[in-house]
Amino acid sequence: MMGGEAAPTGPPNRELYALLNLSPEASDEEIRKAYRQWAQVYHPDKIQSPQMKEAATENFQRICEAYEILSDETKRLIYDLYGMEGLTSGLELGPRLSKPDEIREELERIKRRNEEAKQMAHFQPTGSIIFNLSVPHFLGGDGIMRGMVMASQVQSQLSKDDAIAIGGNLAANEKSGGGIASAILRRQLSPVSSIEFVASTGLQSLIGMQTTRQLTIHSTATINISKSLSDGSINLTNTWTRQLSETSSGNIELALGMQSAITVGWKKRDENISAAGDFKIESGGLGASARYTRKLSAKSHGRIVGRIGSNALEIEVGGGRKISEFSTVRMMYTIGIKGIFWKLELHRGNQKLIVPILLSAHLAPVFATGAFIIPTSLYFLLKKFVVKPYLSKREKQKALENMEKTWGQVGQARAGAEKAQQLLQTVATRKRNRQVETDGLIVTKALYGDPKAIERRHEVVVEGVDSGVIDVTVPMNFLVSDSGQLKLHEGVKKSGIMGFCDPCPGQPKELYIAYTWHSQTFEVSVGDYDELSIPQEGQ
Repeated sequence: MMGGEAAPTGPPNRELYALLNLSPEASDEEIRKAYRQWAQVYHPDKIQSPQMKEAATENFQRICEAYEILSDETKRLIYDLYGMEGLTSGLELGPRLSKPDEIREELERIKRRNEEAKQMAHFQPTGSIIFNLSVPHFLGGDGIMRGMVMASQVQSQLSKDDAIAIGGNLAANEKSGGGIASAILRRQLSPVSSIEFVASTGLQSLIGMQTTRQLTIHSTATINISKSLSDGSINLTNTWTRQLSETSSGNIELALGMQSAITVGWKKRDENISAAGDFKIESGGLGASARYTRKLSAKSHGRIVGRIGSNALEIEVGGGRKISEFSTVRMMYTIGIKGIFWKLELHRGNQKLIVPILLSAHLAPVFATGAFIIPTSLYFLLKKFVVKPYLSKREKQKALENMEKTWGQVGQARAGAEKAQQLLQTVATRKRNRQVETDGLIVTKALYGDPKAIERRHEVVVEGVDSGVIDVTVPMNFLVSDSGQLKLHEGVKKSGIMGFCDPCPGQPKELYIAYTWHSQTFEVSVGDYDELSIPQEGQ
């Protein structure tokens, strides 16, 4: 007995070969022969029943399409390389595309053109809103809102190499407010270099230019120069970034101007951990910060942030949870010289809503401990008794809906396969009778689908939409040649064979065949993409 497949994956772009039961290396003559064999069975003019004529017409059209593609040298090459997507991509077929390299080059050109069109039409908005709340001020009768900051930017691709970003910031507190409007024009000079022109007006009116160049495969340099239109000061910033490993990078930044500083930073990011740190020397003193985020589960993470410097001394702990494909909520607890804070965040796509809540401007140990323990305890209680039951119920409901949808699709596929088998029945029976007369190859039972269900074939009745198995005895007898040989080709998924279907989508599958040859009984099982040739040598 041959082994089954290990996973439900295999070579792409083989569906048409499976439909005609051909090897991917089939010759033109083998393609014509297979087409004639299948076309004789499924030609609508040979079918009298109106219901079966409809099924025959559908299958005949599939056979004709497969033959049209595989019998054309250029179309077949495109199909082998890129599948049906390559044939429908807009590739201009003609005599000038006669070599594989020319076809590959043309397809790549079309892909690049389509990608460029998507980029040019792409419109990327980003933004954030910060509401600063204060419980002490609220208790003092001054109102809970202490300020608000709004930032928004819209980026659009003008051409393949040009992009523009327009944005603005608006800040307000209890005493004053103001805003900044900015525009950035970015141009890609080459695959390794780009340049940006920046202009802003408002509280900070300035003009500037930034250029970035990849020096080596692992290092990049950025130079930024800007001039303030209010006081005429000039600021120059140089940044060097180097890839230290596959998951980490380091950078050095030198800033000269009104706020001169040197910053050394480091970042690391992999599937489960994100960490960053920097050390800064500036005219006002020293500063450092560190951030560590760890993935706790598929949907949740924990975070620790620390900051120290002349005007900052605080530590921030908390975590977040992904509530949908595009949305994440996060709650942080901060304690430092500025007071004790809760910070609530909602991230959706490129949009952020951040709400820092000042609980106390004084570092009272009892209050600080309670401010941390109480929300943490509430979170775990809600998670255990409210969130988890709700999510579990929702996941079960989704699983049930997906199962019902899958059963519906499998049911339709089974119905189509059964009609295809009915159309094969007459010829399959005639071929089987011929093998009986010559004591040749006779398929007595053929099952395709879930290997575990096939193993239990003697214990339970293997049938029904949810069985994970389909009986394919008829198409197997149809495929037996006049010389008493049955061959299925390697690398071709068997669910695409006429009269087959996929009875258990997303799961490994195998084909089991029981047959007689010269009055002896044999069994064989093969994986979904394995070659089958019976009778085997020595039988």
